[in-house]
Amino acid sequence: MRALVRSPFVHALAGGAVVAVALLTLGVGGRDSTTTTVLEQAQFSGATTPADGAAPELTPHAIYERDAPGVVFVRSRPVAVAADSPFGERQPQSGASGTGFVLDSEGHILTNQHVVGEASTVQVEFSDTRTVTAKVLGEDPTNDLALLRVDPASADLRPLTLGDSTTARVGDPVVAIGNPFGLERTLTTGVVSALERQLTAPNGFTIQNVIQTDAPINPGSSGGPLIDASGRVIGITSQIASTGGSNAGIGFAVPIDTATKLLPELKRTGSVAHAYLGITVTTIDASLDGVQPQLHRGVLVQAVIKRSPAARAGVRGGTVESQVGGNRIQLGGDVITSINGRTLKTAEELTAALAKYRPGDRIRLGILRGGEAMQLEVTLARAPKQAPSQPAQP
Repeated sequence: MRALVRSPFVHALAGGAVVAVALLTLGVGGRDSTTTTVLEQAQFSGATTPADGAAPELTPHAIYERDAPGVVFVRSRPVAVAADSPFGERQPQSGASGTGFVLDSEGHILTNQHVVGEASTVQVEFSDTRTVTAKVLGEDPTNDLALLRVDPASADLRPLTLGDSTTARVGDPVVAIGNPFGLERTLTTGVVSALERQLTAPNGFTIQNVIQTDAPINPGSSGGPLIDASGRVIGITSQIASTGGSNAGIGFAVPIDTATKLLPELKRTGSVAHAYLGITVTTIDASLDGVQPQLHRGVLVQAVIKRSPAARAGVRGGTVESQVGGNRIQLGGDVITSINGRTLKTAEELTAALAKYRPGDRIRLGILRGGEAMQLEVTLARAPKQAPSQPAQP
């Protein structure tokens, strides 16, 4: 895995043998990006009626018949200033295409932000082949989400039923419906392969609690629904892990709970305000014992972003570079052990904890500095549009 992974406070992982593969966003026609991650694989069953009162399990065909009409084809066409023009004329650029799905009868449609990007126009094609222009109501690149809206009178809207992604379990059957390589409303089946993955978003921050699946998805599937056996949406397909740019049985979906929590703010303001601390960190694990045996377990601060909330609060980054398992680690920085009294053991726990706060919130970081325990008060800021590429002061 890459040494540094950017997140709302920007964090890094260290140690452990990992299989590195390309991680691709799935929009067709441009703006695909790459990062790195891990692996896995498995299948589906026929329709069943559970005895415990839970929703009945449907066949893939039954899910397709019910939900495919609510899956749409999204085409975006950005307009940018031509780089070679001395007059700065705006020239049409090649667009992207992907997938989305209908949320309600008011014309709201959910897709990935990287499908829409900086689009000047977005066209949405429905299952009856009718194509209408959609307005981009809101974008959250930090979670790769975009909310569109079409005139309800202009289309036959078939809203999908949203589920609860927190109930997903490894091994649960799922289906994905999307437009891979422009092939409209293609269904694939698989299972939930893993939970609580982390992905790098288009703006360099980290998406939390991602669902991993082996249901085949490919470029063009971005923004499509990942659906459980009861026909409810539990995720929005976003990225794949691949060594060749196409399906390798490892796909990732943003949990639907993340989207439903953010939808009111996207509708109201057009964006989402995320809390920002401004540090890069790494988890202290056994791989660091040989480098600095006395290092306490917790979250080691690598660097502090200039003029960030962490910098203003006096958090200190590392000063001595060391090579650990192929990763460059900065030693000598503060060790974060808690946030508002809650003990932290990993960088992922710190990421998840910070995601619960808002810009302007004051938090208390438990710090170990040179073996001495202390508390630092930090006022969180609003995260920038892009994760800082240069971590700045150690």
